[in-house]
Amino acid sequence: MGGRKPAVENMVEQTDLDHVLDHTRDLWEELRGERLFITGGTGFIGSWLLDTFEYINDKLNLNASAVVLTRGQHDARPGISFHPGDVRTFIPPRGEFPFVIHGAVESSTDTYLADQFDVITRGTNRVLSFSELAGTKRLLFLSSGAVYSGTSSYAEGKRIGQIMCSFSPVPSMIARLFCFVGPYQPLDSHFAIGNFIRDGLAGGPIRVSGGGMVQRSYLYAADLAIWLWTILFRGAPGQPYNVGSEDVVTIEELAHRVAEAFHPAVKVEITPGSVSDRYVPPSVAGATQLGLRQWIGLDDAIGRTIRWHS
Repeated sequence: MGGRKPAVENMVEQTDLDHVLDHTRDLWEELRGERLFITGGTGFIGSWLLDTFEYINDKLNLNASAVVLTRGQHDARPGISFHPGDVRTFIPPRGEFPFVIHGAVESSTDTYLADQFDVITRGTNRVLSFSELAGTKRLLFLSSGAVYSGTSSYAEGKRIGQIMCSFSPVPSMIARLFCFVGPYQPLDSHFAIGNFIRDGLAGGPIRVSGGGMVQRSYLYAADLAIWLWTILFRGAPGQPYNVGSEDVVTIEELAHRVAEAFHPAVKVEITPGSVSDRYVPPSVAGATQLGLRQWIGLDDAIGRTIRWHS
């Protein structure tokens, strides 16, 4: 086994898939012959979970299967099927699912603010109820670093989702996600690094608004996948894990590092301003205890992402 071509033409590069396999190889035996249920499996993070699951399932002959909840139409992939439904109201697939990853959020820009809180809270309640009946042994809830200081409907929804998981009889691991970069990341949304790469691919200039003093940190998506699979299989139920890099950069510095990843380097234009905030993990000690760290540095991550998008 292992020689099968990927079902998705723009699947992430094999070097990234092998990187994830190399750092998770000892985790997967629990999933052998079992089923995994995933919500939020078709976005940026979900695509990495599906690509790495498909690849590792094949490489290790796990004979596992994943069922992915979706509101759209998707072609089945080796070991992966899609189950139609809204996370708040879906009709549960039959059978047992020892493992669940719940990451569904509202992604439509038209309904984002109105539906975000409802999708997270009602959706989490629905998934926990389903998991209890499906004999789930380990559930991974994808929360957000926004729970620390955010006041949006998204942040409030994630806080309540964490509480729901903590009080559920289903053993639940909580991953608080910060900032990431990698293939599948949209280049036309509110993610600064994606916008910078978009500007660079168009020949520049890379535009920075607000003065560039905002602070962020970025974990490459292949490392992110390692962290999430490890937390699912080895995390302690009820313990929140901060997921992200501790390598802090200002947005101005980030723009220049993206610009220098192109050959020749593109120009950077900074609009004066005084916007300043910090969105980085306060600590990743819990993840460190699981043997997790940042293996791929920011400059390498930017280069890999540019190559994939171009």
